[in-house]
Amino acid sequence: MELGIRLHLAGLSLSNTVRELEKFGVERSRKAVHDWVHKCDLQPVDNAKPNHVALDETVIQLDEHRYWLYTAVDPETNKILHIRLYSTTTTALTERFLHELTEKHDLDDAVFLVDGAKHLQTALRRSGLRFRYEKHGNRNAAERVFRDIKRRTSSFSNCFSHAKPSTAESWLQAFAVWHNATN
Repeated sequence: MELGIRLHLAGLSLSNTVRELEKFGVERSRKAVHDWVHKCDLQPVDNAKPNHVALDETVIQLDEHRYWLYTAVDPETNKILHIRLYSTTTTALTERFLHELTEKHDLDDAVFLVDGAKHLQTALRRSGLRFRYEKHGNRNAAERVFRDIKRRTSSFSNCFSHAKPSTAESWLQAFAVWHNATN
């Protein structure tokens, strides 16, 4: 199971993961591998204490519906600190994301690096967190994570097709664990 999960999260499609497992005498269906990934409930590690946090959001498509993927990345290590999927983007949801993030990590001294999104800046201000507008530089850590996620989800046309938001978020959490282990 662990090998199948690792292979899929590392970039193999479900079909290719099944083929690789067959080389070791393990015969499982694509559905079985899919279920392993989503049931393992992997979560990024808690208790980081970064100096900076790159914060950003992007749109992810689930069938015909749009969802907003929020990500917080430590630009020094490139590790994903927190990742969540929401059906809309509001200042209140951004504050919820920040609350979850600050519950998981020691961010008292951290400076958040954000782009020009006003709701991100408003939520940070309301939460009493320090932030700095940064278009490039260290904030690019979040952009690199988004590029990798979008590359992976677009290359697996079946990954987010007909997926429930909870299934997509489960995969994204597992992806964050794999991403952090390889950086």
